[in-house]
Amino acid sequence: MDVLYFAWVRERIGLPRERVETDAATVAGLVAELAAREERYALAFADLASLRVALDQELADFDAPLEGVREVAFFPPMTGG
Repeated sequence: MDVLYFAWVRERIGLPRERVETDAATVAGLVAELAAREERYALAFADLASLRVALDQELADFDAPLEGVREVAFFPPMTGG
């Protein structure tokens, strides 16, 4: 699946997107796999309360299943204005 990173998440990881092979069943499982890769991923995913996730461009929760998902995007909360 494609994993996209936006704003400070992208800055910490150093990539705007990457192709990821995963056995994770949920977003939280994917986050755990990514955070275990390297320190830069661990730093990016250290505080899930400061992150939002979208699955195939639809907002989702971290306990959402990944089955059939083609794209996961991580980004900080957005404010209106």
